[in-house]
Amino acid sequence: MSSDISMINNETLTERVQIVMRQTTYTEDIALEKLKESNFDHLRVIKAYMGLPEKKTEQVKSINQEIYKQIRHRLDNTMADFNAKNPPNFDHLDN
Repeated sequence: MSSDISMINNETLTERVQIVMRQTTYTEDIALEKLKESNFDHLRVIKAYMGLPEKKTEQVKSINQEIYKQIRHRLDNTMADFNAKNPPNFDHLDN
């Protein structure tokens, strides 16, 4: 459970419980419990119900890392395309 403290009023809480109940088969009590577990994030509750994994954003530590990552990706794609168009010829190694 998250250590963040959320301030949420009763009207907003009731609205989020209703949203969760409309999108899932949860009862009001279960929806409220799941909202508390997810720090009152109704989208997280619905995604968990549907079995969708949480997206993990990849943090780039520096600009240079991102540049070299893109260069490596581009070179890998270029070499794969080249090798697909020009398969290696190993006939000269048979002798």
